[in-house]
Amino acid sequence: MSERVHILMVDDEAPARVRLRQLLADIADDFPHQVSGEAGDGVAALESYAQAPADIVLTDIRMPRMDGIELARQLAGLPQPPAIVFVTAYDEFALKAFELAAVDYLLKPARAPRLLEALKKARRLAGADFSVIAPAGRTRLRVVERGQVLLVPVADMLYLRAEQKYVTARTREREYLLEESLAHLETEFGGRFVRIHRNCLVAADAVSGVVRESAEDGGEPHWMLRLKGVAEPLPVSRRQWPQAKDLLGL
Repeated sequence: MSERVHILMVDDEAPARVRLRQLLADIADDFPHQVSGEAGDGVAALESYAQAPADIVLTDIRMPRMDGIELARQLAGLPQPPAIVFVTAYDEFALKAFELAAVDYLLKPARAPRLLEALKKARRLAGADFSVIAPAGRTRLRVVERGQVLLVPVADMLYLRAEQKYVTARTREREYLLEESLAHLETEFGGRFVRIHRNCLVAADAVSGVVRESAEDGGEPHWMLRLKGVAEPLPVSRRQWPQAKDLLGL
């Protein structure tokens, strides 16, 4: 983190965000920071984060459109996820928050000394791996297009293919670019996707058939998978074929 920590505040109640700003101002001498953005729900928070990334996210939990738990899961999928501190009026979510590797959990009304303690803890954990949040059950993946955040259902994705520094997610309608690693996605969604090549995962229920094609250079024939709604077949590497064959029930 830089010396001046960037903070994103997320709460669906404007007065709560005003109070949080006041608390942050009260501790500014002890904790130099800059508020990089404010948002009223998880979706707006993702859009704000896409424009101005933050080191720490202070978020409520109960919010419309996307709650704080799902927001934490979405942020955890980023290459360098921020530290998450939950600030909420409901103590019933405390266990879930710590299961999600949240840095801290503050009950409203938060007090300046307690907020300072949480922020210092988050700063000490700068660079820690918060990606363990992601496997907690994301059903949608975050895509940023022209500054707008799209949430694409994982159930709609037919395959995931690594291309340069991005992963292409293909649905029946179109392709999306994900800023996540294929290895991370395989770990999180291994129950749905099967690796067929070092750079490609396919949804098991999207496979409609297989075809064995001869190599154009006269080499050894190889297997190709046909997917529902996708015109071009996808190659299966010789190394992955036995595992893919078993997992796909072929």
